[in-house]
Amino acid sequence: MDSTMYVGLSKQILLQRELDIVANNLANVDTTGFKLESLISGTDSNDTARTIGVTQPVQFAVDNGVARDFTQGALRQTGAPLDLAISGTGFFEVQTAAGMRYTRDGRFTTNAQNQLVTQTGDLVLDASGSPITLNPQGQPPVIGRDGTITQTVSGQLGAQVMGKVGVFNFTDLSALSKQGDGLYSLNTNQTPQAATDPVVQQGMLEGSNVQPIIEITDLIRIQRAYEMVSQMLSSTSDLSSNAIQQIGSIQ
Repeated sequence: MDSTMYVGLSKQILLQRELDIVANNLANVDTTGFKLESLISGTDSNDTARTIGVTQPVQFAVDNGVARDFTQGALRQTGAPLDLAISGTGFFEVQTAAGMRYTRDGRFTTNAQNQLVTQTGDLVLDASGSPITLNPQGQPPVIGRDGTITQTVSGQLGAQVMGKVGVFNFTDLSALSKQGDGLYSLNTNQTPQAATDPVVQQGMLEGSNVQPIIEITDLIRIQRAYEMVSQMLSSTSDLSSNAIQQIGSIQ
């Protein structure tokens, strides 16, 4: 096959991958805490092609991974006492069966043991890495901007501190790897740092930071680029066929 065909196919594969990413962004436009993703593309110039005895450099389009935009999404009010949003940087830490994970999805609830958990039942941890247990006999919890949880219990004087939701920061966000269900794992030896001045908003959730209009525009751009490559490949194939026919007729 002509090197031009291989180069074109590599670009089409890259465009298909980019299309999948943009479609996933649009599918998660209403997903709590979802972060916009984009394809990192490049070229591989280590390959060469030989044409009629002449070696020439060939640059193939390559997939260099996915970049993630961790800027904050819009906050919306829900009024639910266990819905939490982080204003600014930081992640909640949760304990899963696969180990520690981090999330911006603050749709919390309680399990049968009255422990604070995620929608999938994973334990939400405090700044020291311990579970947080609420008092089932207490009033709905009040959660301060620093994450401190207090409850008023009948027969007890004043509000009781039940724990403090942990908020953690990372010096290098590229160390976070997406695991699904709004969770991220740490894929390096980097140590999460407990936020010294977190801003936790009770009764609010963070929306996706995806901008639908931009993503729809990207879908159109990708589709047109794919069509252009297809036309180029078709033209290249026609040229090759005509050349073969002409050489055959001369012989």
